[in-house]
Amino acid sequence: MSARIFCFLLLVVSPFGMLGAQRSYPTLWSPALAERPDVKSALTYLERNFPKQVEEWIRIAEMPGKSEHEQERGVYLRRMMEAEGMSVTVDSIGNVVGRLKERRPGPTIVFAAHIDIVHPPATDLTVRRDGDTLRAPGIFDNSASVANMLAVIRAMRAAAIKTAANFVFIGTTQEELGLRGMDYWLEHNPKPDILVAMDGGLGPINYGALGIYWTRYFFTGPGSHTVTSRGKPTPVKALADAIGQVYALRFPPLPNGAVANVGQVHGGAIFNGIPQELYFTMDLRSPNPALLDSLDGEIDRVVVAAARQEGVETRKEIVQHNRAGGTEAMLTNARSHPIVQTAIDVHNFLGIDIGPSGKDAVATGSTDANMGVVRGIPSISIGRSVGGNQHTLSEWAYWPSALPAAKMVLLLAVALSDGTAATSRVVQ
Repeated sequence: MSARIFCFLLLVVSPFGMLGAQRSYPTLWSPALAERPDVKSALTYLERNFPKQVEEWIRIAEMPGKSEHEQERGVYLRRMMEAEGMSVTVDSIGNVVGRLKERRPGPTIVFAAHIDIVHPPATDLTVRRDGDTLRAPGIFDNSASVANMLAVIRAMRAAAIKTAANFVFIGTTQEELGLRGMDYWLEHNPKPDILVAMDGGLGPINYGALGIYWTRYFFTGPGSHTVTSRGKPTPVKALADAIGQVYALRFPPLPNGAVANVGQVHGGAIFNGIPQELYFTMDLRSPNPALLDSLDGEIDRVVVAAARQEGVETRKEIVQHNRAGGTEAMLTNARSHPIVQTAIDVHNFLGIDIGPSGKDAVATGSTDANMGVVRGIPSISIGRSVGGNQHTLSEWAYWPSALPAAKMVLLLAVALSDGTAATSRVVQ
């Protein structure tokens, strides 16, 4: 092998190589992979069994799955993985981890689909068929990805797909509470070579990490009966003033700026009195670490000033601080990793619309892949189907779109396995 080729492969396999200065990105995809007999057999399996995949998708969606209450889904996922001969473990946070084969020399590639939803256990999760659309809370986010993952596992097993990599399929828990399941798994296991999160609508590939800060701001005072309340300090006014000032802050918008939202306001128990304590929650997001911290500090100052002005006390409770991965300009090297272009090429090969934004890959994301990005692991998130209204009772998904999504996962897995294993052998 020539020195020139060796240097190219070395750059390809480097987690964040030096190809970022070039605008021609490396890929591990070749259409010839789809013509391999085992791969063609797996694709045929997906097509033939797609009606069963949709039925399983509905079955999963109708299981309760609110974050921290995903046990029924986890039990089902483990049973289905074990039925395919996988080695399956469940860790202390509830992540269901299945390995396609025993550990062997070669790269480790993780595909993760979170099994939790935002809707409480009492929610009616009955799926309603409306022509080519499925309607139910959680049908799109993220029940679709769980069904896609199981379909791909079965196809790979049925077709005896030849892989050089170690595949790990994870049903993660508590994703909706701040990506906790994926964070826990990465903290307690050897770092994988590649992480692919199955989450989001079909469209641009996400290769970045939107930093997410969740905070509760409390305001407290002595309280009073309404009759004697005139002129007394009230946490209500301090809270209202603080929220008004937060929304008056000016900063650039996403994708490279930030977004801030007050999602909850809680406090008070009666009509006829000044409440003694209230709080509001702050959801602050940005891919820019410096901007994220700057805005967080500015909101702190706004809250303290509003409380001091009204003569009440305040305190801050940090619920989570998920780090930001960086803006597009900061992540030029991450964009150059072949995992990104490979995913784009597989989408294009299957005719999947890469998205209306005019960009095939974006340096942002609010998925399990974030936990890999901030650790320096080559990570992306890919879509599960076409759908919308996620996190609402009117959530929907276009069920025919799950077939090309599943095929995309299969082809991406094969391409990443062959490509990363080949380049790893050269570097070794």
